[in-house]
Amino acid sequence: MNSLTRCLFCGAAFLFSPVLARAADSAAIPEIARLAKVLVGDWNTVEIVQHGKPVPDGAGRRGAAHVRVTGGGTAVVSEGHSVGTVGGDLQWFITIWWDPSAKCYRFLTYFRTPTDAGCELRGTAHWDGDTFVNDYEEVIDGKRTKVQDIWTDITLNSHTLTEVHDVGNGVMEPYVVSRNTRQ
Repeated sequence: MNSLTRCLFCGAAFLFSPVLARAADSAAIPEIARLAKVLVGDWNTVEIVQHGKPVPDGAGRRGAAHVRVTGGGTAVVSEGHSVGTVGGDLQWFITIWWDPSAKCYRFLTYFRTPTDAGCELRGTAHWDGDTFVNDYEEVIDGKRTKVQDIWTDITLNSHTLTEVHDVGNGVMEPYVVSRNTRQ
């Protein structure tokens, strides 16, 4: 192969690689494609509620997240980092995939703060109309507590993510609220 042919071949590969990447994303299984349509991209995050209380302007965690489809269209991954006076430093990596036998989404969550780090299977999720809900349990103050992560107000350019806790008798109250806008 002469150098001109090699340059043309490499140039074509470079030019068409984004097209091929988009084609791979569009080949996602239907359940992942629905999730990808609203979550894939780069996001700015701002926490406005932390520990169940409104956060003073500028004090809540602020950061960024990158969300993409991976695994040949079988999973969505989110990786991010945020820092704030209230809430501190948080890094995360989340994998969401569709479990066809259980007919639900599954979550694997990794996180790191200055004082803690961990990895856990974290619930099963489903669509409730236009709202995406992940149900799981956490041990809070020594007892198992129902918790949900709820994605609401979903548009192509923004969404709200709210972590709610069962405070008794099935009453769910916001614990963390994060507003996310597309970069």
